[in-house]
Amino acid sequence: MFVAVAAMSFASCGNKTATAEAVDTLAAEVDTLVEEVVDTLAEAADTAAAEVVEEAAEVVAEPAAE
Repeated sequence: MFVAVAAMSFASCGNKTATAEAVDTLAAEVDTLVEEVVDTLAEAADTAAAEVVEEAAEVVAEPAAE
C-alpha cells in the first residue's frame, strides 16, 4: 500500500513539472504579446499627439498670417 501511494505521489510530481513548463511557456508568450500591443499603442498615441500638435500650430499660425 505504501509503495502504491509513493508511486502515485511521484507520478503527480512529474506531471506538475510538465504543467509548470507549459505555464512558463504560455506566460512568456503572453508577455511578448503584451509588449507588442503596448508598443503598437504607444506608437499610435505618439502619432496622434504629433498630428494634434501640427494642427494646433497651423491654427495658431493662421491669424498671424492675416
